[in-house]
Order: sequence, then C-alpha cells, then structure tokens
Amino acid sequence: MKLNILATLALLTTVSLSLPVKAQNSNQVERLLETKQCSACSLVGANLSGAHLVGADLRNANLQGANLTNANLEGADLTGANLEGANLTGAFVSGTSLVEANLTNVNFTAAKLYDADVTGAVMNDVKLTDADVFNTGISIGGEAPDDAGDAKY
Repeated sequence: MKLNILATLALLTTVSLSLPVKAQNSNQVERLLETKQCSACSLVGANLSGAHLVGADLRNANLQGANLTNANLEGADLTGANLEGANLTGAFVSGTSLVEANLTNVNFTAAKLYDADVTGAVMNDVKLTDADVFNTGISIGGEAPDDAGDAKY
C-alpha cells in the first residue's frame, strides 16, 4: 500500500513539474501568436519557445521570466519591454528594438543578436555564452565594441 502511494506521489510530482509555465493571461498569449500585437500586455512567465514573432509589437510588454528559447524576434519592437530573467537561448534577435528594455538576467546563450538596438537598455548580468553579436551595442563590460560590433562570446 505504501509503495503504491509513493509511486503515485512520484508520478504526480513528475507530471506537475513538467507542465509548461503559463502566462497570467493566456488570452494575451493567444492574441500575440495570432496577430503579433501585444503592446503593454502581461506575458509574465509565458512559454513562447520557438514562437515566430517576426515584426511583433511588444512595446512595454511584461515578459519577465518568459521562455523565448529558439524564438524568432526578427524586426520585433520590444521598446521599453521588461525581459528580466527571460530565457532567449538560441533566439534570433535581428533588427529588433530593445530600446530602454530591461534585460537584467536575460539568457542569450547561443542567440543571434544582429543589428539589435539596445539604446538605454538595462543590461545587468546578461548571459552571452556562445552568442553571435553583430552590430549591436552589447559587449563584455557593457560598452559598444570598437570594431562595428562584431563579437562571438
């Protein structure tokens, strides 16, 4: 009997830990995925892994802790967005506006950051392991590179 209870608890714990994190407002996640429009919306903890967000309007959106692994953010506008603690591992961030965005503790491991505008962005503890950074004002030490922004971290 005790063995059955333990087995059931172990199974339930495993299942509950493997469920994707959901945003506080799933309607806003659906709207973003369908229309690419979600200015000033709350996407805290949203699972947007692999999302195709080319040209998306995410100005002033709250994406704190969002999962954007392997997402395509080409040409997206994230001006003023809160991406604190977001995971952008393997993301394609090209021609993206991150002006005045909060990039604190963002994980850009293996991401491609090409021609991204990070003017005025907060970039504390940004992880850039194996990231390709080209013509983007991100470098070790927080200053724009002298060689037109070409870097491999």
